Amino acid sequence: MPEPLLITVAPTGAESAKADVPQLPTTLEELVATAVECEAAGASMIHVHIRDGEHQPTLDGQRLKDTVAALRESTDLVVQLSTGGSVHDPLDLRLRVLDAEPDSCSLTMGTTNFGDDVFSNPWPFICELYQQTQDRGVVPEFELFDLGHVASLERLLGKYGLPYGGKVHVDFVMGVPGGMPGTAAALVAGVAALPAEVTSWSATGIGRTTLPVMLASLAQGGHLRVGMEDVLTMAKGVPVESNRQLVERAVEAGRVAQREPMDGAGARALLGLTPA
Repeated sequence: MPEPLLITVAPTGAESAKADVPQLPTTLEELVATAVECEAAGASMIHVHIRDGEHQPTLDGQRLKDTVAALRESTDLVVQLSTGGSVHDPLDLRLRVLDAEPDSCSLTMGTTNFGDDVFSNPWPFICELYQQTQDRGVVPEFELFDLGHVASLERLLGKYGLPYGGKVHVDFVMGVPGGMPGTAAALVAGVAALPAEVTSWSATGIGRTTLPVMLASLAQGGHLRVGMEDVLTMAKGVPVESNRQLVERAVEAGRVAQREPMDGAGARALLGLTPA
């Protein structure tokens, strides 16, 4: 039987403004409701950015802890916190995200241009964050925005060994202006370059690259990340009404490829996490 499909939902992100996208889940109550809906639709992991009382991106430690607790109380989703924050967050605050004790965290494997900004991930920061995940029992998801990041991953694993849990899961983030294009050809090249230690991978297409990347990932046996962090339209001129829609579309595409969505227990086994 084909491998079950890990669907990660990234519901909020740090780029879109609540005033521009009122349906974006930015309060804790909205985020939890979104998580419950998306789990019921077929998601098994949630990639979390949080906002403050003014709906602005924040890395406030207490808000992060409250978010992790609320999501665990209401769902069986694997809770993955972003250590990227927004492109303007300082490195020391990004390291402190681990204080909230998530199941997983993102770990971006290099600096990349990000539209008009620069998403800074210098090598010493990558090494420090990775060693902290090993010490604290947090499973990293290695975010790859460009082919050079694949080489950096191989270098990191060679220097510090395997992550906590022994599994290596990566996510290709494609279609960011300044990163690798969101094309099937780019994904084929990225997958071919992955080090042997990688045990699973997923792909994310930003904006109009969402569908090409989704189909290319399924064609190669990969997993999917979807959500309003990455795309705000279902088709040209058709806005996304909820993250649930994007999860449902991923489930439908997966079933065409004869892959059923995995549950939280399946996701934990895939990522090397202990049972909830």
